[in-house]
Order: sequence, then structure tokens, then C-alpha cells
Amino acid sequence: MKKLLLAMAFGVLAVTNLYAQFGPTGTTSVQVTVANEAAIQIDTATTNLTTAGIFNDFTGSTNFTYKIRTSKVGGTGSVTLQVTSDFSPAGGPSVATPPSAGDTLAYACTAAAPATACSGSQTASTSAATPVATFGANAHSLKAGTGGNAVDWVLTNDPLYETGSYASTVTFTISST
Repeated sequence: MKKLLLAMAFGVLAVTNLYAQFGPTGTTSVQVTVANEAAIQIDTATTNLTTAGIFNDFTGSTNFTYKIRTSKVGGTGSVTLQVTSDFSPAGGPSVATPPSAGDTLAYACTAAAPATACSGSQTASTSAATPVATFGANAHSLKAGTGGNAVDWVLTNDPLYETGSYASTVTFTISST
């Protein structure tokens, strides 16, 4: 019986030591793992393309703001775009099947640091994402987001387009590693 009581007493002591002790103060360790992240906001809900004269190309700009954090070592990031819904209705411009050879929806990029803008003129596509901006390792945007970014569009003004209003959808994607 004494052995049983002695074993129970040692068991209670062992269990008591597993838990924090009560006292006038206590501490904890607060830890966080900060991961790479990215988000984009398109500031121009509808981009109207207009022409400055008879059969001059249509032009307009889409502005956007980004938030990004890339990994400290080896991190990268990008902003791309893709025409996810071609111009409609039929009879007007088309990215996938233009009425004339050489008709394009092209664009140039403006990007605020830490982004690097795409270089030169890019041709928008319905079948693949095309570049807008890139980021290197340890890139950080402002907490509120980094603005001053734009895609400046140029759409061929082909006389074969029928009169009317046409719309397409362009999807922007941002990523970070």
C-alpha cells in the first residue's frame, strides 16, 4: 500500500511539472512565418479605346495597383494579362481571328519600382498570358499598394470593322514566389 501511495505521489509530481506554473507574471513566445504574397487591383473598371482621327489606331490606358512580397532569396514575381473573352459581337475587332492580317491589340507597359515593366510593344493573346511586369528577389510594395502602373493599349483601326460597340475581357494575374 505504501508503494502504491508513493508511486501516486511521484505521478502527481511528474504531471504537475508538465504544465506552466502559476505566478505573478507569465510569458509566451509569439512566432510568425511571413510568406511571399501578391495581389492586384485594376483601377480602370472600363478602358475606353478612342481614336484621335480618321483611321488612326484606337488607344487607351488601364491603370493598376499591386501589392507584393517576394522571397528574400531566389524570389520572383510577375504580372501578366490575357484576353479571356474576345471582342463581341461579331463584325468588329478580334484578337483571335482579326479580319485583316496585321490587326492587333497591342500594348506597352509602365510599372513603378520595385517592378520592371515589359519591354517594347507586346501583342495581346487569347491563348496565352503575356508579360506586363516582373519582380526580383526580396521585392516589397507599399502597404497601401504601389500605383503608377499602366497598360497602354493600341488597337488597329481597320476599315473592315463594322460600326458599333465592341467589348472584350482582359484578365490580369499577379504571382509571387
